[in-house]
Amino acid sequence: MILLDTTIVNVAMPAMIEGLRASLNDIIWVNSAYLLTFAVPLLLTGRLGDRFGPKRVYLTGLTIFVLASLACGLAGSAEVLIAARAVQGLGAAAMTPQTMAFITHLFPPHRRGAALGVWGSVAGFATVSGPLLGGVLVTQLGWEWIFFVNIPIGVLALALVVRRVPDWRPGRSHRFDVLGVVLCCLGLGLVVFGVQNGEHYGWGRVAGPITIAEIIVAGVVLLVVFVLWQAARRNPEPLLPLRIFGNRNFSLGNIANVIIGFSVTGLFVPLVLFVQTVPKLTAFEAGMLTAPTSLMSGVVAFFAGRWSNGPRAKFLPITGFALLGLGIGVMTLQLGGSPWVLLPALVVVGGGMGMVYSPLTNIATKTLDPQLMGAGAGIYNTSRQFGGVLGSAGTGAVLQIVLAATGDFTTATRAALLMLVVSTVVGVTAAVLMRRETGMRDSGRASDPGLPVTRPS
Repeated sequence: MILLDTTIVNVAMPAMIEGLRASLNDIIWVNSAYLLTFAVPLLLTGRLGDRFGPKRVYLTGLTIFVLASLACGLAGSAEVLIAARAVQGLGAAAMTPQTMAFITHLFPPHRRGAALGVWGSVAGFATVSGPLLGGVLVTQLGWEWIFFVNIPIGVLALALVVRRVPDWRPGRSHRFDVLGVVLCCLGLGLVVFGVQNGEHYGWGRVAGPITIAEIIVAGVVLLVVFVLWQAARRNPEPLLPLRIFGNRNFSLGNIANVIIGFSVTGLFVPLVLFVQTVPKLTAFEAGMLTAPTSLMSGVVAFFAGRWSNGPRAKFLPITGFALLGLGIGVMTLQLGGSPWVLLPALVVVGGGMGMVYSPLTNIATKTLDPQLMGAGAGIYNTSRQFGGVLGSAGTGAVLQIVLAATGDFTTATRAALLMLVVSTVVGVTAAVLMRRETGMRDSGRASDPGLPVTRPS
């Protein structure tokens, strides 16, 4: 539900504009509000899971998400829908780090790959199936149902988590880094807002004398102050424990994670626009074109997660990034003909995605100190979301610049895709530099947490 709702709105935009009598800017904010409130609090919600237990934070976030989905579907105006989407994003932010925390606490390292395979399979499938499901729901039932569909799934998930998931709780109470929370959320919020909405404001003035560049710079300055505060000796328990980056695989894994978020989100923004603008596919047909990508990603991720327990696990994301770059590169050569000739390349892209998602997560987090897992999950999920924001903004900016210079949408799309091919080279490099050994040797203090002691809910 969380990842599906990052992409499902795209194909419903025309129907929302008509149904709510809203402007294009209003409907763009329907997506921007969700992405903003989803990406910014992830570090905080990861630490909340450390302090109060992942099950309780997850259930709180899921309840917020389901109620906000209902409010989205019932919204009678663009303003109400934007507000409900912002609340929905907060619920998603509360849940996301806990999904990784569940896996790392419930499964010892040698069994974690299979569980992460299922996790990555669902993530890969959901990320790129939004256009297909959105097209079906909008065409058959109306735009409201892209939100109503979350309600039965969410209620079922609530019941199953309450009954079936152990209530692991931290052995000690964590202090709360209030100053760190303020600096982190403000800094990330300004940077994400600036990058995400820079194209809308023409990378110029937002309000009065304030420009997009000033907003981004202010965010970066706050983040630098945040990092300095995290390193300060006066901070007894930082929100972002910097020692976590002493783990080589975790640090490189986050770089690669930014790239997979950048590449996947950046790919489908120009691609879906292209096939509906040049060959004039319908929203449903555009969804059908991308469907094999999600199917291939889900299938490959399931098996790749299991294979990622082996000593040569890092060759999975290396191969995955290479396939991703190859598939996108082939698509740049095929633009301009029938859109259906893109299908083989999209299948290759899906296979590459599946080989990155689960193995990369397993390699990056397998040797972390269990006490840092909440912070690690927050950092890891933040890096992917931030990569997605950069991918969306970057490809959007390239599309606009090249389109203004050439007047040709095919050329503009090709330029955006070539930028993504270059980004996959960075992903391959990060994966190559990871340690081949993914056992416990990488972190002296990491240990096998085994199965947690369960307590009554």
